[in-house]
Amino acid sequence: MDETYAIEVTHLAKGYKEVPVLVDVSFTVRRGTVFALLGANGSGKTTTINILTTLIKADGGTATVGGFDVTTEPARVREVISVTGQSSAVDYILTARENLVLMGELRHVADPQGVAAALLDKFDLEDAADRRLLTFSGGMRRRLDIAMSLVGEAPIVFFDEPTTGLDPHSRNDMWETIRELAGKGTTIFLTTQYLEEADRLADQIAILHGGRVVAGGTPAELKTMVPSGLVELDFAEDNDLAAAQTALTNGHELSRVDSKLVVASDGSVADMADMFIRLNNAGLEPTRFIAKEPTLDDVFFKILGEDKEETHANSH
Repeated sequence: MDETYAIEVTHLAKGYKEVPVLVDVSFTVRRGTVFALLGANGSGKTTTINILTTLIKADGGTATVGGFDVTTEPARVREVISVTGQSSAVDYILTARENLVLMGELRHVADPQGVAAALLDKFDLEDAADRRLLTFSGGMRRRLDIAMSLVGEAPIVFFDEPTTGLDPHSRNDMWETIRELAGKGTTIFLTTQYLEEADRLADQIAILHGGRVVAGGTPAELKTMVPSGLVELDFAEDNDLAAAQTALTNGHELSRVDSKLVVASDGSVADMADMFIRLNNAGLEPTRFIAKEPTLDDVFFKILGEDKEETHANSH
């Protein structure tokens, strides 16, 4: 057993009614890190989590969580994990406090009442603590769902799109909670539709597409897959903007957005220098420029775009 990794997945495969969802999925998650699994809807993110949390069985491949095999040692796996799924796992007849206390008792924590009170405070649910969940909004139930998964301080926590349905304030609170957990050595496995969320939180990212992991690495490493950043140029006069467009047209890919000139750049010193030399030779000086780095959105769309091109080419 390799103590370096909290999760190890090798050649995982799963299909439903002969429709393949996971074809050949492999990745590792280091202990005490935040790992984000990204993919379009239907790409198999939830299926992967369900296999790793022993809710369903894979058709092929192997996976270990906390050093335990998910197929042959499911009970041991369940002892070291906690899960927040997409669907609510709370009892609607009970109050928020009663749900948390019950979870504490099931997980044999030393002080279920104290743990419940601390989590109610942390997730801004104190005022509604003794109300039945039938009266809760969707966002409040989601916050309680997340709080439930933190009872017992499991060393490995799975979050399947945890911030879906949360308002911006609650989403930021959730991000802070994930950072705190990782800082204390908890391993976080996260799926999300918000690429900014993965960018800000994840130590490592894997992108799932076509039943396989098609790209993986740190957010910075993934962004190198998209060579061109963007430079936004502002000019004092419309005439200057038009002249700048003419000066840069032959050497750079560009577009005009409102009162700005947006120029594609590979980010190199030579490319940036060429841009400003051309402007200087035309007697032009921008009033402001902003260099924008590629985002995970750019990476994601590049991968999907390449797959569409490949599929189109193979069909002809």
